[in-house]
Amino acid sequence: MEKVKESHWEKVYQTKDTTKVGWFQIQPQVSIDLISEIEIDKTSPVIDVGGGDGLLVDWLVKERFSKVTVLDIATAALDKSKARLGEEAAKVVWESVDILKFHPERKFEIWHDRAVFHFLTDPKEQQIYRRLVESSILSGGHLLIMTFSKSGPKTCSGLPVQQYDIQDLEEFFDQEFELTKSLNYDHITPSGIAQNYSVALLRRK
Repeated sequence: MEKVKESHWEKVYQTKDTTKVGWFQIQPQVSIDLISEIEIDKTSPVIDVGGGDGLLVDWLVKERFSKVTVLDIATAALDKSKARLGEEAAKVVWESVDILKFHPERKFEIWHDRAVFHFLTDPKEQQIYRRLVESSILSGGHLLIMTFSKSGPKTCSGLPVQQYDIQDLEEFFDQEFELTKSLNYDHITPSGIAQNYSVALLRRK
């Protein structure tokens, strides 16, 4: 299954104009606003899980965050980000790996995920993910997670997704995290379709 997922996403990033795919954002403003509100030191470690060739890393580098990691299952996606950033790419740790196989060498102050968790439709995979964030986020650190809501899409890029409302996210992570802020927002795709997201900012107890 891991190889199937990897080949799917490699093909997407190798063959498609990713400025036209459904998840593309010219400016990841919701993520930027919430990360800015946390007001952490710029030397604090931050990871963007499923960052692909998204533009959050550009903002993090511009804002002089010095310990940024971007993870994606597709090497082709990370290569696009590296090419876009040019020399600045050397300031980022790039992890090309399935999140379920990830063994981080550091713990994180902020774990940002707009692209991965809702693809984990198997309860066993969801449990692995939860244990990973519990072991990878510093005490007092933050999990910023975004998923399709119950009124959002049921598939993305031809793959099924798990929909969550805010309460679902709060309850799933409540053993080690407490909800500090939440919202729903409509992401407008490049083709003009509204996709509703649930957004939960949770703090490690």
